[in-house]
Amino acid sequence: MKQRVFLILLVSLVWFSSCNKSTLDYPETKKVDQVDNYFGVEVEDPYRWLEDDRSKETEEWVISQNNVTFEYLKQIPYREKIKDRLKELWNYETMGSPMKKGDKYFVFKNDGLQNQSVLYVQNSLDEEPEVLIDPNKLSEDGTVAMSGKFAVSNDSKYITYQISRGGSDWHEIYVRDIETGEDLEDHIEWVKFSKIAWYKDGFFYSRYPQTKEGEELSGMNKFHKVFYHKLGTQVDSDEIIFENKEKPLLNYSAEVSGDEKYLFVYETESTNGNNLYVKNLQKDDEFVKLTTGFNYDYEVLDHVGDNLIVLTNYFAPKYKLVRINVNTLEVGNWIDVLPEKKDVLKECALAGDKIIASYMHDAHNKVEVYSIKGEYLHDIELPAIGSVGSIYGSVKSDELFFTFNSFTIPSTVFKYDVVKNEKEVYFKPEINFDASKYETKQIFYEGKDGIKIPMFIVHKKGLKFEGKNPTLLYAYGGFNISLLPRFSVSRLVWLENNGVFALANIRGGGEYGENWHKSGVKLNKQNVFDDFISASEYLIGQKYTSPEKLAVQGGSNGGLLIGAVINQRPDLYKVAFPEVGVMDMLRFHLFTIGWAWVNEYGSSKDSIQFGNLYNYSPIHNIREGVNYPAVMVTTADHDDRVVPAHSFKYIATLQEKHKGKNPTLIRIQTKAGHGAGTPRHIMIDASADKWAFAFYNMGEDFYIK
Repeated sequence: MKQRVFLILLVSLVWFSSCNKSTLDYPETKKVDQVDNYFGVEVEDPYRWLEDDRSKETEEWVISQNNVTFEYLKQIPYREKIKDRLKELWNYETMGSPMKKGDKYFVFKNDGLQNQSVLYVQNSLDEEPEVLIDPNKLSEDGTVAMSGKFAVSNDSKYITYQISRGGSDWHEIYVRDIETGEDLEDHIEWVKFSKIAWYKDGFFYSRYPQTKEGEELSGMNKFHKVFYHKLGTQVDSDEIIFENKEKPLLNYSAEVSGDEKYLFVYETESTNGNNLYVKNLQKDDEFVKLTTGFNYDYEVLDHVGDNLIVLTNYFAPKYKLVRINVNTLEVGNWIDVLPEKKDVLKECALAGDKIIASYMHDAHNKVEVYSIKGEYLHDIELPAIGSVGSIYGSVKSDELFFTFNSFTIPSTVFKYDVVKNEKEVYFKPEINFDASKYETKQIFYEGKDGIKIPMFIVHKKGLKFEGKNPTLLYAYGGFNISLLPRFSVSRLVWLENNGVFALANIRGGGEYGENWHKSGVKLNKQNVFDDFISASEYLIGQKYTSPEKLAVQGGSNGGLLIGAVINQRPDLYKVAFPEVGVMDMLRFHLFTIGWAWVNEYGSSKDSIQFGNLYNYSPIHNIREGVNYPAVMVTTADHDDRVVPAHSFKYIATLQEKHKGKNPTLIRIQTKAGHGAGTPRHIMIDASADKWAFAFYNMGEDFYIK
């Protein structure tokens, strides 16, 4: 018996050695003599050639990198076991909030393991819903998805929907006859960042000019325009409604009021702040510009009489709701309906003659009901600390739907009667997971400069804290995006295996309004990294975990975060997942929509901002000979939001300079993009690989207990 145990241990040791850094045979990545001069500072960029993600050479490099990664992953003995458990967990019915348009209801449902959710239509809530659009039939592998919000004509005869192929931000618009279920001949391409707004026998939408061949997924997006398309006509004859020929780096989207009286156009130059234009369609007036500059956000809910109801942070960092009479547009005549207060006003909806206001209180939602004049009436009680989303209501109906979820509570749909103040569960999913065995707590830790920062911590009840628990720390820290408690099927596997999950609400997000956001942008970006590092130190100091058991994860701007912190404090982490990250801070603005992020990060075209960016840019701060954590970078070949060149150049640099024993790998998903519309089977595979990589490099086994 002892000899058998010894042999098992010996085989395990040999197998482990075969997978560590010392024996991994990374693809040879050629270097070129590329040096850029920024204000007298010479910066080498030897992997510039990887920016051409459509070249044969880059394609071969991607295949070679994936071969190494998947050879490594397939040797992990419990990888398939994790995948099987994920399939079990994911196999449950889900539903979104029903949306009423005219005399019909529209709702997304997924039976469980369908790659894409299906859109259903029904004439009443009591009748059986019928399939209207099934994206799973648009491709054999599920990589064609409905993307963006659909729009229904006011007579409920037609629905416009957008599809995305392979996860790209490029969308195509189709029009379907709701009664027959057949698509019309109308088909519009080169659509990106567009809303759809019906008006009479057509609709407003936004698109770019057709991109040059070969630059579809990396070329800079310029000259966005709003068009009007009349059903049954050629796209070439669509009327240009709004454009700016002098400023190519502006984006536009259009909305129409519920009664088709007003057209609203939003103008943006970055991810935050917009100008608002309004046009009376009944009088065919010219557009009137309501705002000046891009310092504030404005979102029109609808209008009551001639009063626009607008959610804004105009001189209100935590947002407020105002009433703007279209006949007296001067700012001095704006009237506060819901004035700014301590909590952040995240979202508002109109239902009947009531205002439903969703606030953020310490990074979780609470919902309050007001009269149309702004008089507080009561709260809508929520099941637990969590998040409210998908609020659908209308001034024409007293019926409201919203969803609620939390870390261990899957998305539940509630129906609310605004007159009776009565709430009922409309849909509750049944999942193979016992949430009663887990607990969620919120703590406030101290940042480097003494500021208090909220963090949620989720784990099994009764779990011992002796510094030995595998722990996953997640954050984002940018673009005014707030991270609230959210249900994740994938993370359940982590929790089931005695893992701790922590969500840090670091600066750069919107959890406490615009001031919290601005304290993490441009020259303040180091605050974001310091906040994350302080969260890591708290988890270690409180013995939730240790540096040998701490994994960190972030996507997009969060991928930048992970790349930066493991450069600055590699000693704190065992495993790191920089996902679809912005890794080259000197060149991000040169690709697709990257120019819109300059207001968030700054630009290497400015001498002071260059110095700041260069000091933390993940690619440029990888040090020679440092023992970095086990890193698995993830990206996708159709990511035209954060182009994969960021991740390609980053991993090539890390593999060149990192001299430790931990693996440094990249997992490049094909037929996928920045995340939206990813098929269910790809999500399961990617999650299984992630947890297998983390557990294995922490020396953990995998079990269900």
